[in-house]
Amino acid sequence: MNIVDPSRREIWQRFVREGTLDHARMNKRIAESWYLCRQKNVDPYDGKGKIILESHLLAERKKRNQRLLQIAVPILEKLQKYLQETKSIFLLVDREGYVLYAKGNKQAMKMAEGIKFVEGVKWTEDEVGTNAIGTSLRICEPITIVGLEHYSVASHQWVCSATPIYDEKRELVGIIDVSYPINHYPFHDHVLATVVAAAYTIEQRFHIQAKEDELELFKYTCNMENTDSPVVICNHKGSIVWVNHCLRSSFSNMLDQSLEDVCGDHWVIKSKIPIYSSIHHDVIGYRVTLQKAKNNDSKLVSTTFHFEGVTGRSISFANVIKSCEKVAKTDATVHITGETGTGKELIARAIHQNSGRKNGPFVAINCGAIPKELIGSELFGYVEGAFTGAKRTGHKGKFVQANGGTIFLDEIGEIPLEMQIALLRVLQEREVVPIGGTKSISIDVRVITATHCDLYQLVREGKLREDLFYRIYVYPIKVPALRERKEDIPFLIQYYCQQKNWSVFFPDEAIQLLMTYHWPGNIRELFNVLERVRIEYGDHIPSISELKSMFIGWESQGENMNADQETLSYREQIEKNNIMAMLRKTQGNIAKAAAELNIPRSTFYRKLKKYHLI
Repeated sequence: MNIVDPSRREIWQRFVREGTLDHARMNKRIAESWYLCRQKNVDPYDGKGKIILESHLLAERKKRNQRLLQIAVPILEKLQKYLQETKSIFLLVDREGYVLYAKGNKQAMKMAEGIKFVEGVKWTEDEVGTNAIGTSLRICEPITIVGLEHYSVASHQWVCSATPIYDEKRELVGIIDVSYPINHYPFHDHVLATVVAAAYTIEQRFHIQAKEDELELFKYTCNMENTDSPVVICNHKGSIVWVNHCLRSSFSNMLDQSLEDVCGDHWVIKSKIPIYSSIHHDVIGYRVTLQKAKNNDSKLVSTTFHFEGVTGRSISFANVIKSCEKVAKTDATVHITGETGTGKELIARAIHQNSGRKNGPFVAINCGAIPKELIGSELFGYVEGAFTGAKRTGHKGKFVQANGGTIFLDEIGEIPLEMQIALLRVLQEREVVPIGGTKSISIDVRVITATHCDLYQLVREGKLREDLFYRIYVYPIKVPALRERKEDIPFLIQYYCQQKNWSVFFPDEAIQLLMTYHWPGNIRELFNVLERVRIEYGDHIPSISELKSMFIGWESQGENMNADQETLSYREQIEKNNIMAMLRKTQGNIAKAAAELNIPRSTFYRKLKKYHLI
């Protein structure tokens, strides 16, 4: 069909108006995207970029994607010369949908600026509707979207071809896209093939660079000074590639094995220093100094249970790891409790990765984030034609997707009562009947649930079926709040700095300050504070007064903290913190703060009184 045919506009207008679509006249991927955009209330009459990173945040994001930029940009620059006649713009996008690089024809760039299609913008389906970048990011396939196939009007004058990029570990790292005005439409088949070929070239370069990194790591070992301390060199995946003379008798047959597996009960990690590439400056490995395990260390934290987070030295969290190690060896149903931000999903993943199901899928779903009308189809799937808007091929639910592995049901207490009956049957029978179907599908899954609430209190309030409670509350694990394991804060800071390649030293007075705060947002809040410090001060540590300003609600901690914690629920405390932060941002302008938080002004005033803020 000709793209300028008025019937194409009629299809779009009818869908926007009524939500109905003739599937025979529309690519199934685009139809699927339109339904998702409508479901997420994307404005079809807008589509201009909304979230645009400030320059320092864009620089930080580019730094995190430095390896991708160094490999892909030279290839995109060659592509520009090859496709000059299309008057296109050439874009590199990270895996979260942010545009890292945008260059090309001056007229096309100016046209793109008119819809805020620029570097730093988040160009996903959720933000701007159906588009080649966002849709390719979601479906992980190459796609061209032409004119009125875009969901929102801002992109109706564009043709866009995009394809995903994978690194040497087959992990999605980003998208490359070529976009040009619709009056150059006949080029589009040729462009998509070229974009796919360019992505393949980039992916091959990732593989080549991985080999070069390995070679550079070996060169690093040749230049190391002799030391009497036991030292090993690991690659960025944690596999041993070299050991010094102190360990050759013990580790000589352990090359290419995981350091965590090799250490066992006899060794503990004393220091772990990242090794950076001299070419792309990313971490290519670690120099690890070991020491013999002391009896009290081996009793405190297990060395056979692999946990990707931070164990630290607290007894409370060591007990959690011990419980995880015990239950991982079984197929028992686990229920994890703990406040928001304590790392419940990380615990669930650790149990899965240390179990006999580790080679199977780990499927996580937040039951509180899904509308109650959709949770059944998400959990159990549906067959073709089960309801309006259903995929033609049907949909495998999360339980079927997790077959042979583990399903993690976060915020289990948010599941509607009517859906709890169906969930109970699945847990009892280990069979799933998709919505609209008649045949049951046998499943073999381990179930891990989590909530920040008192699960049995939900039973008493009639919000959770008692029979479902006893089905999921088999082996409970309580994850301590950060204020209950403050001795682990230095280790969490060290972990954050390693993850971000942030070479700073926190003095004792700064550590003490961080350990006196009550951390209502737990580890997530700690990392947020560190992120603010890193962005604001870079490689310098702020003064104590400056550091205090990075906390939400520090001023109210002293005299009001205990009273607030006694009278406010955890959700209310978070709401109060958010209101205080917004008032600070708007310099006390109540009307502006209410608008920014999308709260009616009358309601906002009531909340201010409730939280004693006026």
